[in-house]
Amino acid sequence: MKKIALITGAKGGIGSAITSQLVEDGFRVIATHSVGKRECAQKWFEENNFTKDTVRLFELDVTDTNQCAERLVTLLQEEGTVDVVINNAGITKDGVFKKMTPQAWKDVIDTNLNSVFNVTQPLFAPMCEKGGGRVINISSVNGIKGQFGQTNYSAAKAGMIGFTKALAAEGARSGVTVNAVAPGYTMTPMVAQMKPEALEFIQSQIPMGRLAESEEIAKAVSFLVSDAGAYITGETLSVNGGLYMQ
Repeated sequence: MKKIALITGAKGGIGSAITSQLVEDGFRVIATHSVGKRECAQKWFEENNFTKDTVRLFELDVTDTNQCAERLVTLLQEEGTVDVVINNAGITKDGVFKKMTPQAWKDVIDTNLNSVFNVTQPLFAPMCEKGGGRVINISSVNGIKGQFGQTNYSAAKAGMIGFTKALAAEGARSGVTVNAVAPGYTMTPMVAQMKPEALEFIQSQIPMGRLAESEEIAKAVSFLVSDAGAYITGETLSVNGGLYMQ
């Protein structure tokens, strides 16, 4: 029987790559999409040639604690188990802190950090009870080093790393590993739309001289959820081309 992985933010550049990689790895993927975005999600599903046997679209507002609790309990009843949780949902609302609005702060924290609590909590206890599971949190290089104009985003992504370490300590004895992946700048469709001069500047700051491919982030996730990653927990795997080295 296929293992089941749930991923939030599945339609994004990195999310799509992770979904495709996990399908290739033999998982059945529960791909969440925003409320009211079924048509858009279905289009993504068809464009990627997924099938109902490998990918299930699942409407979920990751910022709504009560909805997540209710819908994920129902999901467990329908699917029987969720073996892997990948918290990948994220947005940016950049701006210097002096001019950042409370709404821009709240929206990013809700989507990028509070969602990690909302999605993981209903699924973590069942993982512990059955004696195994994986939680992967997609953080960011900017959650480690900080970034000008991204106090909200950097705070959320740093929070994901703290969450990872603390939950790893709780899950270890039950066979549940919790890790983070911290991508650097990645060539997603959104990044590809940036002005050429901006992309050139970013690349000039990266020792390897290029942006990451989404598939490279997906391979890191694939490793951590595989049998080869079973003894790794509480860690943050940086995939940033040397942009920031600890």
